Amino acid sequence: MSIIVTKGTLDWAYPPFILSTTAAAMGLNVTMFFTFYGLPLLKKELDLELTALGNPAMKMPMAGMHMPMPNMMGMLPGMDAVCTKMMKNMINKKGVASIEELREAAVMSDVRMIACQMTMDLFEYKMDDMIEGPEIGGAATYIEVATQSGINLYI
Repeated sequence: MSIIVTKGTLDWAYPPFILSTTAAAMGLNVTMFFTFYGLPLLKKELDLELTALGNPAMKMPMAGMHMPMPNMMGMLPGMDAVCTKMMKNMINKKGVASIEELREAAVMSDVRMIACQMTMDLFEYKMDDMIEGPEIGGAATYIEVATQSGINLYI
């Protein structure tokens, strides 16, 4: 299985790590290719945030009901921080694993992680900024993996 990881917000970090660790637990060889805004998920220090405009269709549980986040809320200063805090509180309250825990599980499950060389250069990241384990590769590296994978996901 291969996954292209293109997003690095708190909400978008969960799908690739949950799917990769689940697939690895089921015996699949898994490769994750981190590019553009997904690349910071490999950084040693994560400071993941959520945007108020992340998904207006998702209604958050509040005050005993499910309330939508109006798009206008995204214009207000500090709303991203409020949404991030709310989501992190809900994650903790519900006992959901953190991204750091899921990422460590992926490493321990021998999920192959590739940091996009072009994105590393573009955003001036160094391998010293990243966790131990990822390798550097480009589009050709990913295409080689994808052509040998029965499942290819773009997240």
